[in-house]
Amino acid sequence: MNPTRPIDALTGVRGIAAWLIVLYHIRDGLMHALPAPVIAVFAKGYLAVDLFFVLSGFVLWLTWGTRFTNEGIAAAPRFWRKRMARVWPLHLVLLGATIAFALVVHATGRPVPPHYRWNELPLHVLLIQNWGFTSEIAWNDPSWSISTEFAAYLLFPFAAIGLARLKPSPAAAGGFALVLILALDRAFAAKSGTTLGHNIPALGLWRCLAQFGCGVAMCVLWQQWQDRWMIALSTLVVGASFTLWSTALLPETLAIPLAFTALVPLLAVSSTWSCNPLSSRIAVTLGEISYSTYLAHFLLWTVYKIFFVADPQTVPITVGILYLGLTLCASFALYHVIELPARRWLGGDKPLAKRLPRGNPATR
Repeated sequence: MNPTRPIDALTGVRGIAAWLIVLYHIRDGLMHALPAPVIAVFAKGYLAVDLFFVLSGFVLWLTWGTRFTNEGIAAAPRFWRKRMARVWPLHLVLLGATIAFALVVHATGRPVPPHYRWNELPLHVLLIQNWGFTSEIAWNDPSWSISTEFAAYLLFPFAAIGLARLKPSPAAAGGFALVLILALDRAFAAKSGTTLGHNIPALGLWRCLAQFGCGVAMCVLWQQWQDRWMIALSTLVVGASFTLWSTALLPETLAIPLAFTALVPLLAVSSTWSCNPLSSRIAVTLGEISYSTYLAHFLLWTVYKIFFVADPQTVPITVGILYLGLTLCASFALYHVIELPARRWLGGDKPLAKRLPRGNPATR
């Protein structure tokens, strides 16, 4: 098996997921100009975060599973260093920009919104703000999910070593994923949550860890079982889950994790198919800069509205398109100026174009 096979499609879908989140955050201003069904799709864009969680678990097991199997805990320091180099520098840059924005607001004599809580700032610097220490999302909103993924990164080496020793069968891996999904659904039910966006400060960590674990389990399954029966079963689960959710026969907290857990290995298999749009150069490029898109778009929208939007509830289409273009340009700039240099300097990566073919898992 060639472990690089699925990465192009999985990278491509990350780009789509990031832009669904962008559209989710600007949807209210476009309600006056777009058809209701389009706005309804944008309104569910927050679910793309759940796809990110499953993708992360899948790709990290694909990339690091063998290393932890062979090296044990000795592989953990390098793993943690590379993960920190991947997520922390850009997070600190965007957090610093958000702090600067709050200070400018204060300097102009305007009241600083309570959204910027100075006493919680150390938690954000350390990326532990969404570990149950706060009651609301603050500062750069999208970073809440990076905080929960950081927790998953800390736990991953120990889980990987345990999995390597257990050597689970495909059935056991699938069963473990199902247990995690059912447990997550019960956790939301205990908090009266009917959507996955409910009470993120309290449930976001468990939302991440459960679906990250599902991604790991699905990669274990995918590595052992890549025949037509897996494709058929994954397609059936994805189709049934979305259908039952859309008809309100399954709650979102059960249907969406189930659908995404089955979807990711299906996307992995699809990467070998010819003319797969998710493996196109455009899709992969959007996926490569997706972390910058995800982390930068919220602050950009906040500042952009101050200068270019008269009424946040009626944003002209042209103004919205210009914002999307600005976000795309900022994503490219941040990726090349912050992300790639940080991964080389802090993570020990060599220049990616010289080291690896497009799609290698180490680029994740």
